Amino acid sequence: MRIVIGEDDALLREGLGSLLRAEGLDVLATAADAEGLLAAVDEHRPDVAIVDVRMPPTHTDEGIRAAVEARRRQPELAVLVLSAHVEQAFATELLTGGARKVGYLLKERVGHVEEFLEALHRVAAGGTAVDPDVVAQLLTATRPDTGLERLSARERKVLELMAEGLGNTAIAGRLVVTEGAVHKHIRSIFAKLDLAPSDEADRRVSAVLRYLRATDTR
Repeated sequence: MRIVIGEDDALLREGLGSLLRAEGLDVLATAADAEGLLAAVDEHRPDVAIVDVRMPPTHTDEGIRAAVEARRRQPELAVLVLSAHVEQAFATELLTGGARKVGYLLKERVGHVEEFLEALHRVAAGGTAVDPDVVAQLLTATRPDTGLERLSARERKVLELMAEGLGNTAIAGRLVVTEGAVHKHIRSIFAKLDLAPSDEADRRVSAVLRYLRATDTR
């Protein structure tokens, strides 16, 4: 496997090079900025480019733009992007764009050598490798806010019983609490679900509908 590395952090750049060479991989060149990376890709025509998202001079998205340009120049180039943090815009594009020969890892993953090398080989072979922490953060960021996450365990139980059609007296009996406690929980549920004061029955129906939609597994 023929590799070029684009990383402005000298310690990480040299560490990556040493790690890959120790694994018997051919590190053709390293670069500290996007311009150097593109020059290395043009000169060596590697199989894989390992690229930092943020590179000089502005340390914003130079690495990403260089990776895109490198792929334009060499369509079969595999790209493994490294980032200190989840860059949501790029990660979302990666996950939804049907990309191949592309990987996105957090830099901390490099310390897990076997996982890093597995991701590198997968990308080089034509697959996609996405850091599990990136996936988890994206799922959290894109999940619709139903408000249910703000409910306590007891409030969710009250709402569940409301969805079963139980009235306040029956809910109190089921939970072995007073009706006053049930009323208090329901008021809190309405507040946390941002259901403005209006007709009590309407708010109850709205809360139940939101619960049912969120828990529908069909």
